Amino acid sequence: MDTHADKQPPIVSGSYAEGRLARAFVTALTHTDPATRARAEARAGGWRRVLAGMSAGTLKVGSRTPVRGLPAWVTLEVLHGGFATGTALAGGALLPYEAEAARKAGVPEDRKALFAHCLTEQGLAELWALLDSTCYEVVLPEEAALLTVAWLVRAGEPEAALELVREISPFAATLRFTPRPTASPAPATDAVHRRTVAEAGATLAGRGPNGAVETQREALAVWRPFEDELLRHWLETAGPDHRVLDRDPDSGWHERGAALLDRYRLLAREHTLCGRHRDPKGNPGILRGALEETEAGRPLDARRLGLLRHAVTSMVRKRGLPGSARHTAVRDAQAAQAALPSHRGIAHLVAHRLSGLPQETGAIDPAACVAPVTEAEERRSGLPAGTVVPPAIGRVVEAARSAPLRTLVELGVVPSAEVMAELVPQLVAAETAEAYPDAPLRTLAAANYRAFRNRRSLLMLNLERQVGPEELPWVRAVSARKASDTRVRASAHATLRGLAEVAVDGFPGTLLPNPLVRELAVLARRTELDAPLVEELAADIFMGTFSPKFQAAAAVAGELLGGGSLYERYYGIDYAAVRARADARNGRGAAGRKAGRDAPEFAALCHERAGARNSYGVAENGTVIEQAQILTTHNLATLVHRVGIVPEHGWADLARRCFVTVCRLTARARHERRPLATVKDAAYAWRQMVFHLSLCDAGEVAGVLSWTRGEAAGHPAQVAARLAPALAGLRLVVDGGAFTADGTADSGRARRLTGWTTTGDHWLCAGPAGPGRR
Repeated sequence: MDTHADKQPPIVSGSYAEGRLARAFVTALTHTDPATRARAEARAGGWRRVLAGMSAGTLKVGSRTPVRGLPAWVTLEVLHGGFATGTALAGGALLPYEAEAARKAGVPEDRKALFAHCLTEQGLAELWALLDSTCYEVVLPEEAALLTVAWLVRAGEPEAALELVREISPFAATLRFTPRPTASPAPATDAVHRRTVAEAGATLAGRGPNGAVETQREALAVWRPFEDELLRHWLETAGPDHRVLDRDPDSGWHERGAALLDRYRLLAREHTLCGRHRDPKGNPGILRGALEETEAGRPLDARRLGLLRHAVTSMVRKRGLPGSARHTAVRDAQAAQAALPSHRGIAHLVAHRLSGLPQETGAIDPAACVAPVTEAEERRSGLPAGTVVPPAIGRVVEAARSAPLRTLVELGVVPSAEVMAELVPQLVAAETAEAYPDAPLRTLAAANYRAFRNRRSLLMLNLERQVGPEELPWVRAVSARKASDTRVRASAHATLRGLAEVAVDGFPGTLLPNPLVRELAVLARRTELDAPLVEELAADIFMGTFSPKFQAAAAVAGELLGGGSLYERYYGIDYAAVRARADARNGRGAAGRKAGRDAPEFAALCHERAGARNSYGVAENGTVIEQAQILTTHNLATLVHRVGIVPEHGWADLARRCFVTVCRLTARARHERRPLATVKDAAYAWRQMVFHLSLCDAGEVAGVLSWTRGEAAGHPAQVAARLAPALAGLRLVVDGGAFTADGTADSGRARRLTGWTTTGDHWLCAGPAGPGRR
């Protein structure tokens, strides 16, 4: 089989980087927000470095060591798509804490001198104090290196310390290997939070006024009352029917009119948000313009007099005479609205409340921070006592809540699997560190792991794998200190199962994102379970083959779903044949292959099932990758069969929630110009629904299928029509039928739902609402 080994995907060409540079350049020139322009300018600089490195040969795109002269463990600046710029994030100018440390040590302010000081008796004593106090922060993994050296020396392992120093010392002058001191100890790791209290407080404290709200406030508090004064002034000249008459020259009317115009000019200078008062064709503008003409000594002509009478009449008709019950009620309501406290003021008050909490962690109970304004706070801030904190501000505070992950998912603080994946490293770091019996080393290991997981992934080709935390020199240096007993394995298994259950139960219609799969795989290795977990592959850089763990994951899926399950029959899989291919491969050994780095038999099967022609197009790659996801169930079978996850409310509940996701995505795809990604996500949710149904009994399956009719009808029009072929196909298989080779049945009225196609429009986007281009 052609695995495209001699080809390179188009993303690695210079044209991709040039396109990204052009986009960043345009944004830097044209965007209205200064901060956005600054970020775009920084991105443009990064893409220029990428192009320069590719041209000079100092950057090798697709390699795990893309920067010439830097080992794989160095943390690199990585742009969109996994492109390294050639810059080491731990390099650059000294940070303030490094300069301060050099001044205190009495050494030159450069990294090489500071590195040497840390290896002296005084420097080691300072590092030991940090280790014991845990008052330090590791933002980049490199910042844990010298703390590890100090720990090894104190633990009586000078040879290991010297070996570590020899490995990192060639970079002592350029990279930062010292930790960042903090005022408080490292936070506990048994709970998670999306944001720290400090981050939430900074967001609220930096909130500026809402332009639209403040414009409305100005209109209600300033210009509406002034319009009423203008109207009253002209009504002094009106008859019983409120039509404008001639005015009495001796009534003081002219003087009051001049005073009104003077005040208008003062208000216009001080209150500039609202512009309606400047419209000469609006009723207030007509009243003011007529008054200006009169005060200038010019008589009103018939046209202006008609406009004036119409303006006065319409204003009185709309709200009543000024001072009347109807008019007073309207203006009182508007004044009350204008007097409402601004969200900005409330945000600043809540930020002040947050400032009294520990700043570097989440808030265990943030309820007090979003309570109504107290009387004491009214005296200090001017906000009325009893003012309720708006939901938008409450959500910022909730993001800093520290609680078990499942609680955050249930509260909606973690709204997606992608957000969950951002938080899981906090828990995996704690679990990984538990293998070290020494408490200071546990804290250091957890800090290093969290920092490592902030590294951006590199673009990898030819089945290269990302650098793992175990490859860092300072992690290798203490690896012998890790325990590997039954207790450690049981703890890792419990954490793995708990996290997987939260992910599958909390987001049943979502594909597990790669960062989450990566963390689960770390725990699976700690448990020593045979639990192969696989990532979602990118169609634009797919090289035509798969690593052996994909074949292993398909074998696990066959153990769970083989023998005629609904899933096996729906997708037309022969899991016995899948297992036979795996056995045949294992029997032939690794001769003639890439040292066991690929699984050609599994790749061939995926190509056959997809009907791929090896043309190396993105859509064709997508069909092959989708078949791999179908065969492996993309980790669901492994998590159920090997890890042992069980949903809280049963498999039928997960199937129903998957179908709700399918309906929502189908409705969205109808309105999108390029619905490919949404169709793909709908197919993912559908596949996971079929998997969950396969673990239900016959009665539960029948109940879910009956329920789908009403659920589809409850979504926007056309959803039921678009999903009708997919539902017909599912019912067909449940009743014992089967699809033909092209995935259809019953003259096309029943269809198997998959996400990728190479034939143009996807049938899920066609129908009464018109085709959707893919």
